[in-house]
Amino acid sequence: MIEEVPHRLISCLESWRSEEETVACLVESGPAVIEPLSRFLLEGKPNKVFQPRLWAVKALAALGCREVLLAYLFQERDIVDPEERLGEEAVESAAARCLAAWRDEETLLLLLRLSEHRLLNGLIEALAEFRALEAIPYFERALEDDFYRPAAESAFLKLGSKAAEALAQSAVTPRPEASTETPGSLKRRRSAVRLLNAIGVSKAHWQILRDVLYESDAELMVENAKLGLRFASEAERLLIAHRLIQCLPSASWMVQSDMEEILTTLWPEAAYEMEREIARRLKQPETARAWDPCLSVLLRVKRRAEQASYTLPESR
Repeated sequence: MIEEVPHRLISCLESWRSEEETVACLVESGPAVIEPLSRFLLEGKPNKVFQPRLWAVKALAALGCREVLLAYLFQERDIVDPEERLGEEAVESAAARCLAAWRDEETLLLLLRLSEHRLLNGLIEALAEFRALEAIPYFERALEDDFYRPAAESAFLKLGSKAAEALAQSAVTPRPEASTETPGSLKRRRSAVRLLNAIGVSKAHWQILRDVLYESDAELMVENAKLGLRFASEAERLLIAHRLIQCLPSASWMVQSDMEEILTTLWPEAAYEMEREIARRLKQPETARAWDPCLSVLLRVKRRAEQASYTLPESR
């Protein structure tokens, strides 16, 4: 039990010195502290003040205690108090993160097994260090949760082009299905397309992704439009411009900014459609024109295009 931990260890853990000093204090004690530290971690209760347990994890990792960390992570804990649960998750994440130091197949398989049951930022980061393609479904699942998404996005970036196919498929897969898509699923798909913009796609990937142009979600469609600028056919580029104009009124100002950049790029091909839309919206009453975000964006696009000396193609 905790009270059995030698006085020196308790003094280190409860001293509130810096993390580095505390862990160094424990590690300097050598193998003699492994058993009491293990009991402290495995038998101790979660606490809102979680730092002592986290420092114990780091000391055990520095002392090479892989099995203790694995035993801890595979323990089942039912923590009712939300603050204690959040604190213990920080400890668990640290334990998983430390296991990345053991770059062997056995550790990888155990981490993958753990990933079947737990979402942990530290586990995502550890698996990312292995560059394990088997972990892609786990990373993809984490994209649906705001708390775990940043770690999952970093993991995909580490995998790079090896993850492009999976991300392309994820981007076009609403869950449970299109008509009942959950908010988390939509966030996952937005993230997948953003990642593909960072990683890069092939023409084959664009063939999978082009149907996203018909999506009603402006952010998802715009991120996909960015990908299409490289591979889209002339007809698809006109479709991109058409869909951007359709979605402009409902888009947030940040998304509208991206739309403006894309429409400016597409001006040579889609100028006539944009000119027609401008003319149509200029017929509105003055008050409506003043508050029309679509008109404002299109007028800026036209002005920028003219300043760049774009010339309209001949009328067909």
